[in-house]
Amino acid sequence: MRLFVGDDWAEDHHDVELMDERGRVLARGRLPEGVAGMARLHELIGEQLGEGADDAEVVIGTETDRGPWVGALVAAGYTVYGVNPLQASRYRERHGVSGAKSDRGDAHMLTDMVRTDSHQLRAVAGDSPGAEAVKVVARTHKTLIWERSRQVQRLRHQLREYFPAALEAFDDLDAPDALELLGKAPDPAKAAKLTRAQISAALKRARRRDIPGKTTVILAALRSAQLGQPPAVTAAYAVTVRSLVAVITVLNEQVKTLQGQVEADFGRHPDARSTGPSPVWDPSSAPGSSANSATTRTGISAARPARTTPAPAPSPVPPERGRSSSPGSSATTGSPTPSWPRPSPPSAPRPAPAPSTTPSAPAAPGTTPPCANSPADSSASSTDASKPAPSTTKPPPGPQREKTPQSDIAA
Repeated sequence: MRLFVGDDWAEDHHDVELMDERGRVLARGRLPEGVAGMARLHELIGEQLGEGADDAEVVIGTETDRGPWVGALVAAGYTVYGVNPLQASRYRERHGVSGAKSDRGDAHMLTDMVRTDSHQLRAVAGDSPGAEAVKVVARTHKTLIWERSRQVQRLRHQLREYFPAALEAFDDLDAPDALELLGKAPDPAKAAKLTRAQISAALKRARRRDIPGKTTVILAALRSAQLGQPPAVTAAYAVTVRSLVAVITVLNEQVKTLQGQVEADFGRHPDARSTGPSPVWDPSSAPGSSANSATTRTGISAARPARTTPAPAPSPVPPERGRSSSPGSSATTGSPTPSWPRPSPPSAPRPAPAPSTTPSAPAAPGTTPPCANSPADSSASSTDASKPAPSTTKPPPGPQREKTPQSDIAA
């Protein structure tokens, strides 16, 4: 059995309605806030469940997801859905066009909403006290940041009306240096009298960089020709700007204080380690690295060979067709011909290859046989000992080898 409850809460009372799975209203009532009201709600639910209370599920919809009342409902084992007020308003428009709103009607609407659309809602989770503390300070921290943004927009609007030069001089109106200088000189006449030493001191206290350059820019903007307002209007604007500067200064201090509290509460939460930033990798824990490399970024490279170590000489491999004139070697003289600026590392002379058991073909006339003991062989491309090296000597005209007479073939 499932029982659905709608709870329209106010500051001092709660209007509730109970409904079954078919949409039939079972009970209604107005409960006081506090322990007495919670006890009366349990009685209403118990009366409707009767003997099947152990197997029943109670689903409650209310327009908030926090507070002692919601915490008590979750602790009692009820399934609580915190309905957004905008969602509730849109749902109300689906069933009525008059726009009439009452506490009893809202309780009915919430009850029917969790009965039909609970799959579209998010249930309130029973968080730990640590998580609730993080939520409280984080929510207040966010609210103060939003409030500071609104006050800065108001300050920008005021300055645009009578002191546009300040908008050119200060990029961030909520910065400490801008607030300090606007508090000292909130009108154009006083701002034009600010000295270079005063502006530089404010920038230094705000820990700005390039103080001389920024001071020059601010002075040029504050002393430039600008359209203004009459003296009486300018004085009125200056008063409002000074008040806004004081409010923003206090908000800056409280935002910073709450930020530290959020970090402290979040750090004490048990899940902070798993949801926080990933730790910095320690190279000393890598295999093959020493403890001295823990402070370097290349501790893992200790197990790798250095780049300056010359590569071992390649084993003699029969060349492929067309590779006798590879880059870096000459096919005619065997001397190295570098094709890139990096010099080749010297290699030790290799022993002459062993004689092949297969008789090689005789060299053609006019060709130069390869020299096995030539020192230039280490830098030239590897060649087979049984294959003659090409030569640049132009062969004499005529056939390169004698043709066998036909008579010999016949014999």
